Amino acid sequence: MEMNDMVIVSVDDHITEPPDMFEKHLSKADLATAPQFGTDEKGKSFWTYQGMFMPSVGLNAVVGRPLEEYGMEPNSLEEMRKGVYNVDARIDDMNVNGIAASLNFGTCVGFDGGRFHKAPDKKLSLIHLRAYNDWHIDEWCGAYPGRFIPCAILPTWDMDATVEEIKRIAKKGCTAVSLNENPTSQGLPSIHNAYWEPMWKAIVDNNITMCLHIGAGNPVPHASMETPIEAWITTMPMSSAVGAADWLNLSALERYPDMRIALSECGLGWIPYFMERADFSHSRHKYWTHNGFQGKNPSDVFKKHFMVCFIDDAFGLQNLKYVNEDLVAYETDYPHSDTLWPEVPEHLWKTVTHLSDEQINKITHKNAMRWFNFDMFSQIKREELTVGALRAKAREAGVDTTPTSLGGEKPLAEGEQPRRVTSGDLMKMFAHHAKEKAEA
Repeated sequence: MEMNDMVIVSVDDHITEPPDMFEKHLSKADLATAPQFGTDEKGKSFWTYQGMFMPSVGLNAVVGRPLEEYGMEPNSLEEMRKGVYNVDARIDDMNVNGIAASLNFGTCVGFDGGRFHKAPDKKLSLIHLRAYNDWHIDEWCGAYPGRFIPCAILPTWDMDATVEEIKRIAKKGCTAVSLNENPTSQGLPSIHNAYWEPMWKAIVDNNITMCLHIGAGNPVPHASMETPIEAWITTMPMSSAVGAADWLNLSALERYPDMRIALSECGLGWIPYFMERADFSHSRHKYWTHNGFQGKNPSDVFKKHFMVCFIDDAFGLQNLKYVNEDLVAYETDYPHSDTLWPEVPEHLWKTVTHLSDEQINKITHKNAMRWFNFDMFSQIKREELTVGALRAKAREAGVDTTPTSLGGEKPLAEGEQPRRVTSGDLMKMFAHHAKEKAEA
């Protein structure tokens, strides 16, 4: 196999939602109360919903910018690459990056639809959440069948509505949902509570995969407000371990052997030790903790029920034999700051040349297709979805990947001798923008 022969599916990308997102999916009355897009006096984009203010965050959409201009300062749609919010341009950017298909998480509504959970009027939240799913499934993903894995959000504050929404989106062909890995952060019962039993059953009955994205429920920790921001960014993928351990001990995994979970944006290299530690802990404590694990090692349960993904993880791929190679997938994280766009194939190829062709096929697309019940080859021929074929389309379309400079943004930590940006700087910046909007 050569690099251009790879077929790459990304199981973690993001959308900065377009301003007209709800227009085709809501009536006038419901549209008026839906999340509203706005622009402040400085030209920066934001959304408001039921008293909440959600600014556009720089690092969430810096794809195509010079590294020297990265930052967390709020930005506008005009400062973003068009593929961030426009589905036609997104396909161009996928083609030039050699990406055959992509699973996309929302931004203004939260990875897990958390904004609808926080809103006080849950009747409106349910209406608008369903409209969001319709937009995502029918309009965004539906625009290019075979190129997107639809991923819905659920009204888990209402279990009856949740079960109904699972059935509704399944009929639309949606095979994935994004959930909060720690619903206690939303004031709901923990995943170990009987409250969730109807959802577990509906998920499995409708052949749905559950995605747990970092940062949705368990906060990505930072040691102090003086902690340099790079320390925080370094630990972000590994923060998945908290939720992963909790879900690994979920008793529903014993009752539902076909349950599928995807740890989104989790990384790969730390997984072998995580499983080793779980096995060691179980061997030492199982006699008093009463954790059965069906008589198996926790690592066996993990390898059966959890898919993990990576962006750039040479160590993890060198140690693939210590993970289940059938449950490892790739992610590009477009348009976030970690994305390697438009050079994903080059970076990925350097780390997989020691693997067999079949192993490469598994981690680049076969595993993702199976885990998400997504048969893109039934709609598009495989030979049209290789890196080489997609990049040929991009060249024909004249897709420009030249980095776009905005002239440089002022850093968070200003001064004649700039200091290291800290976690506290970030907290203060967003608190300031929220205060300004509230006063306005």
